[in-house]
Amino acid sequence: MSDKKKNIGFNIIKNDPTDGHGGYGVGSLSLDNVSPVIVDVAEREAEVDIGAMHARSKVEKRIKFTTNREDSAGGKDYWLVWVTIDRKPEGPYYAGVTACEMVVNVEKRRGYKVLADHVNLMDKSMKRKIIVDHMDEPSKKVLADFLKAHNEAFWDASEPELHQALLSTEK
Repeated sequence: MSDKKKNIGFNIIKNDPTDGHGGYGVGSLSLDNVSPVIVDVAEREAEVDIGAMHARSKVEKRIKFTTNREDSAGGKDYWLVWVTIDRKPEGPYYAGVTACEMVVNVEKRRGYKVLADHVNLMDKSMKRKIIVDHMDEPSKKVLADFLKAHNEAFWDASEPELHQALLSTEK
């Protein structure tokens, strides 16, 4: 095994899985162009964590999640952000960005999240929606800076709605 840490980036759009044949698999959704980004509210850091696709991100491991916020009282706040990349004539861009709340209390090994919200918001991201208005302003800035730093061309090609949603306090 290699001691090198893998640098996992965003999933990039792949070819049509049905190769245009119109048969089996048409209408099925592909997760190839969706990536989960975890925003640590306290540390003001963001990173892609592919494990979150199956609720197995670094912050979710060994944690029992409930829909009762009190179970994770005193825990650390996170945002799980679903980022969908699409392509238009100008090139790839951040097409869908939706944020889900999570609270993790490592000492209690308990966490708060509403799995149905996570699934529904991933679906909305795949449908090219921008839903980040419920995020706190510092976390929005962290996410905007992360997306810009990851690929400025994707950021520049993104719809103005994304820029406005994430940079609403900047003029």
